[in-house]
Amino acid sequence: MAELAKPGRDPREQFEAFSFTEGVNSISDLKVGMKLPGIVTNITNFGAFVDIGVHQDGLVHLSQLANHYVSDAHEVVKVQQKVLVTVIEVDERRNRISLSMRDEEKAAPRKRSEKRGEKVLETDMATKLSSPDGKI
Repeated sequence: MAELAKPGRDPREQFEAFSFTEGVNSISDLKVGMKLPGIVTNITNFGAFVDIGVHQDGLVHLSQLANHYVSDAHEVVKVQQKVLVTVIEVDERRNRISLSMRDEEKAAPRKRSEKRGEKVLETDMATKLSSPDGKI
């Protein structure tokens, strides 16, 4: 009440305006690899939905939320959070947009065997056929 008694003073926090990428207004404007700003609109057990300004929210799957393992999307994002996403797939027929929040510039995830310094065994059919006795 004391704040309202002061004329001309607005007690609310500073508001930051958010703007989507200009020129991207529909799902047909999206191209794989585009980096777009967005706002998290919903969080589910399998990922987070992000509004990127095309009247159809895109899905960031749990595996695409971060460069490390994420078991719960709430660990990484929250509703109304501003994020930067990359378009990884667009399905106009089914009206689906797949997004990623992973930072591809950081080191790519290594194979499980490379992490422990173990040798990688080749078990594909081409390798078996190329060996003289068909065994590994």
